[in-house]
Amino acid sequence: MAAAVAVPRLASEAFRMRLVAEAAPLFGRFHPHLGVGSVPALAIAALVVCWGPAAVRRSPFGALVAGTAATLAAWSLALGTVGGWRAFATKLTGYDQYLHEVPRVPGIAVLHVFARRIPDHQPDSWTVHVSGHPPGALLTFVALDRIGLGGGTWAALFCVAVGASGAAAALIAVRALAGEAAARPCAPFLALFPGGLWLAVSGDAYFAGVAAWGLALLAVAAARRRGARSWLCAGAAGLLLGWAVFLNYGLVLAAFPALAVLIAARNLRPLLAAVPAAVVVAGLFAAGGFWWLDGYHAVMMRYYQGIASFRPFSYWVWGDLAAAACAFGPAGGAALARAGASLRRPRAAPALAVLVLGAAAAMVAADLSALSKAEVERIWLPFTLWVTCGAGLSAPRAPVGATRAWLAVQAVTALVIAHVVQVYQ
Repeated sequence: MAAAVAVPRLASEAFRMRLVAEAAPLFGRFHPHLGVGSVPALAIAALVVCWGPAAVRRSPFGALVAGTAATLAAWSLALGTVGGWRAFATKLTGYDQYLHEVPRVPGIAVLHVFARRIPDHQPDSWTVHVSGHPPGALLTFVALDRIGLGGGTWAALFCVAVGASGAAAALIAVRALAGEAAARPCAPFLALFPGGLWLAVSGDAYFAGVAAWGLALLAVAAARRRGARSWLCAGAAGLLLGWAVFLNYGLVLAAFPALAVLIAARNLRPLLAAVPAAVVVAGLFAAGGFWWLDGYHAVMMRYYQGIASFRPFSYWVWGDLAAAACAFGPAGGAALARAGASLRRPRAAPALAVLVLGAAAAMVAADLSALSKAEVERIWLPFTLWVTCGAGLSAPRAPVGATRAWLAVQAVTALVIAHVVQVYQ
């Protein structure tokens, strides 16, 4: 992280201009500030650091799951409003955002022309965020508008709520694969997920929540092994993961954590229900007029029509990893180290370590593809959430004081970034 901040400042002005990220490796600019969310963010951090470890031991598991998701939602709202409530409520309404296109969408019929309008330099080209994603994301915001939840505030709250619910999904997945004792220590780290800053507000928060629930249902199906409920969960997992692929092209890489779930459970049978369910989702989009591969090829063209054509891969191939580290925090870095160490005895690797390695594999694949040059602190939320969850690997054996110290480091990381960098979406 230090090198990724220092190198652009030591490089030439021309090189810095090509990064298109004034606060590289983060997408934003350095702008120290305070806002309406500053005090609530400090209060939430203090509460979790002081009483989070006790809540882990004493709370019923259901209450712990709900409390973790609610705390992450509050944490995200607080971090997201450090720049002011208006900035929070209007982030998804800009000229390059999803809501800009909502009034021009007639409904599901838009699927017939969606891929054609992805490339740039056309009279009816989609805005940046709409063109960069499959139509599922746009259709979601159109649906919210049609049921009376239109506008930036409702869209922002929806993204935060779905994204924060991913913490609950992660705890359920870990309990299914490794037991409640392994899941409980993850809760306070998920509650203070530094990536909460980018959960508020971005469409990627929504994508992360959907993917997390798909993986959680897959974990429950794999752990149950037999019975109608196992098959039902596997089918639901396939539907959600299939839907995720039509929210974000990059979520095909969710195959890595999905495979990690099945490896941790030592059970591949859920694929018999999950894969056909995912194919059903693809079939419905195809019947509506959108073929995923057409969209993917068109978005590749649009990608290199924009700033990706001159952003230097020589910097972002490792700068991306620093940006991701800002989202999962130092405790997530420690989790990666512990998970990597478990590879020395792969058969005895804890299930949580396998999940962390699956998420890491997805990020490495995305990084090496050269299709993720910058902005990954937001784009990789579906993966960094699981790395932060892995901070619970060392917590069961760690003294309470050490756990509090790690939580404090996580909180400080998020608070410093939120107050020093004006984050762009």
